[in-house]
Amino acid sequence: MSKKELRQNMVLKLNKLDRKQYKERSSIIHQTLYQTDNWKAATMIGITISRFPEVDTYEIIRKAWSEGKKVTAPRCIHKTREMHFHLIKSFNDVSPSYFDLLEPEPSLERVEPGRIDLLFVPGLAFDSKGFRLGYGGGYFDRFLSYYNGNTISLCFTEQVLDAVPVEAHDLPVKRIIGEGLTLKP
Repeated sequence: MSKKELRQNMVLKLNKLDRKQYKERSSIIHQTLYQTDNWKAATMIGITISRFPEVDTYEIIRKAWSEGKKVTAPRCIHKTREMHFHLIKSFNDVSPSYFDLLEPEPSLERVEPGRIDLLFVPGLAFDSKGFRLGYGGGYFDRFLSYYNGNTISLCFTEQVLDAVPVEAHDLPVKRIIGEGLTLKP
């Protein structure tokens, strides 16, 4: 199956989640995350603002703020296919951008990658080795090539497959957390 077909199949599967189930399953993932040493030790996180049916990140961001952690979110630079992370202090600091993704205002403080303790890496499908099938833009793959901190991907159980297509430039995440699932490749 091609990457494109796998992406389409996973999106169709995830879109079948009802909202109540989505919230409950996201909450289980959040509780598992909050017990990890990575979460406890992090003072600054890098995280995307989720869209259904991705695991909810709004609650994670609120929890980070309530614990005094700094929160950064990526802004995609489409011309160069890079991402820059900016410090956000409220959801008023983000607005719809490319593909209706919520991204920080470019005027906000830009944060160098080395300052981010814990980076949440989104994806559509994952394998037990930590490899992921992203959304196809390559932004996170480029960022991961020079980011050396801790990486976590959050996913629902059906997103973990026996294998995902892997190319030479792909880098695995260090931990995958799902409902009742923690993989440390």
